[in-house]
Amino acid sequence: MIKVYYYPRCTTCKRALKWLDDNGVECEKKHIVEEIPSLEELTAIYKKSGLPLKRFFNTSGLVYKNMGLKDKLADMSEEEQLKLLSSNGMLIKRPIVVGDDFVLVGFKEAEWSEKL
Repeated sequence: MIKVYYYPRCTTCKRALKWLDDNGVECEKKHIVEEIPSLEELTAIYKKSGLPLKRFFNTSGLVYKNMGLKDKLADMSEEEQLKLLSSNGMLIKRPIVVGDDFVLVGFKEAEWSEKL
């Protein structure tokens, strides 16, 4: 069963969860702030995704902006970035869908239709 990391007040997450329901996709839902993925989980998700690590940051979020991460990420190692992500669920782009052999970051209906 796929896992979906989401934030309930996020409008994109609401649309994504509705899409999953409308399309009969069963999933295990994980509140990304109450159940922040551990460093080990995030590392595994990142490696499985094949995506650049920057894609996992919620670049439009207040926490990201308040921490000035736009200018700091380039000077941080992958491990430092992953530790930072695992320290605050609000830094993580959402929703994230984790399947057996794929990871989807953000909600793009066409991409979701193809994978799910």
